[in-house]
Amino acid sequence: MVGNPPYVRQERIQAALLSEYRRRFQTIFDRADLYVPFFERSLDLLVPGGALAFICANRWVKNRYGGPLRALIAADFHLAAYLNLEGVDAFGETVDAYPAITVIRRQRPGPTAVASLSGHPLGELVNVVEGVVGGEPSTSGSVAVSCIEGVTHRRDPWLLEEPEVVPCLRAIEQRLPSLEAAGAKVGIGVATGADRVFIGALDSLPVETERKLPLAMAADLTGPELTLSGRGVVNPWTDSGLVPLGRFPAFDRFVADNAEALKRRHVAKRSPDAWYRTIDRITPSLVGMPKLLIPDIKGAATVTFDPGMSYPHHNLYVVTSETWSLRALQAILRSSIALAFVSAYCVRMAGGFLRFQAQYLRRIRVPKLSTLGVEMVASLEAVSASSDQAAIDGVVCRAYGLSEADATTLVAFAARSRV
Repeated sequence: MVGNPPYVRQERIQAALLSEYRRRFQTIFDRADLYVPFFERSLDLLVPGGALAFICANRWVKNRYGGPLRALIAADFHLAAYLNLEGVDAFGETVDAYPAITVIRRQRPGPTAVASLSGHPLGELVNVVEGVVGGEPSTSGSVAVSCIEGVTHRRDPWLLEEPEVVPCLRAIEQRLPSLEAAGAKVGIGVATGADRVFIGALDSLPVETERKLPLAMAADLTGPELTLSGRGVVNPWTDSGLVPLGRFPAFDRFVADNAEALKRRHVAKRSPDAWYRTIDRITPSLVGMPKLLIPDIKGAATVTFDPGMSYPHHNLYVVTSETWSLRALQAILRSSIALAFVSAYCVRMAGGFLRFQAQYLRRIRVPKLSTLGVEMVASLEAVSASSDQAAIDGVVCRAYGLSEADATTLVAFAARSRV
C-alpha cells in the first residue's frame, strides 16, 4: 500500500464524525491528527509480509498523541525504513508540514533503515531510496543510510538517531530511573488566555498586593541564574481555589474593567461562573519554592535556578524536588547526557531547534540521589552554574557511571544537536 494520508487536525473535524472515529479506531488519542487512524486502518489491511509506505507529517513518531499508533507498530509490525524529508520541497509546493516516508511491514521486527534528506537536494531521493530498500548501511550520493536496532519500543517515541547513540541511551534507561521517578517533579507555568490583561509591570498592576505575583518570562532566562525583568501576573487564585469576587475591591474593578476580553476566551465560555480565571490554575506557594526553570524552544539546554523569586510563565517548564539538591540537579540537566535524551526523543522545530517540553524532560534518566554520595553531590553543585561544558559533562558522566566510550558518544551527539 502506498499513499499520502490527509492531514486534518481534530478541531477541523465535526464532533459527531470525530466521535465515530474514536469509537472505531484505538489509535485516536489526545489531539491525534486524522492521518493517525489512516495508518491504523491501512495497517489492519496488510496481509503477512505486506508493506505500507506513506509519505506523511512526522510529528506522530515523537509526540504524545502518536503513542497508541507507535505501540501498535511495535507489537505487530516491523518498521522497515524511515526517510526524513524535513526542509525538503517534497510536494512541489510549500506545505505546513514536516514530512517523512515511513515503510512498515507485517512481519517480525528487525533493524530499521534510516536516512535524512534534510539539507540535501530532492534529486538525491532516488539514490537514497535504493539504499534504504537495500536495508544495509551505506552512503547513497551524499546521504548516509543507517541501520538501527531498537527504534520502536512499546509506545515510546522512536529513536532515529545515529546507530551508536541508541544502545547508549537504552542501556541508561535499563539501569536508571526517569527524572520524576528519581524524586523530581516536572510542571509548566501559567497560561492566562489573555496575557495583555493579566500580565504587566508588577508595580503597576492595579490590584491588591495579595492579588499579583512576580513573573518569570522566557527573556529572563539568559543563563544559570535568574534575573527578573519586573513583570508580574494578576492572580485570581489562592492555594485552595478561585478567589470569590467581592473580597478585594481593586481586583474586582480590574476584572470588571476587562470583563469583555476575559469572557471572550474559550475557558470562560466553558466555565461561565469562573469567567475571570486564568486557563491554568496558579498555585501561589510555588513562588517561594526553589525551582529550575527551562524554556521550551531552544538550540541548547537553558536551565535556570530560581531560589524562590517568581511564578513561571506558560512557555517555561518547572522542575521541583523535595529531596534533591536543585543545584546538583541543575548540573545534570545542563549536561550533554540530559541533552542527548531530549534531542533523541523530541520533535525538532524549523532550524533544528529543540523542544524542552515536559514529555521530553520526563524521558531524561538520572541517578538516584541515594547512590551519589555527599562528595559527588558537592561536585555537581560546584559545576551547576559553570560556563565550562566539559567540566559539567566530566562530573555528570562520573555520576552516571558511564564508560569512556559511551560518554564520548553521547557528548559528541549532544554537541551535534546544539543549534
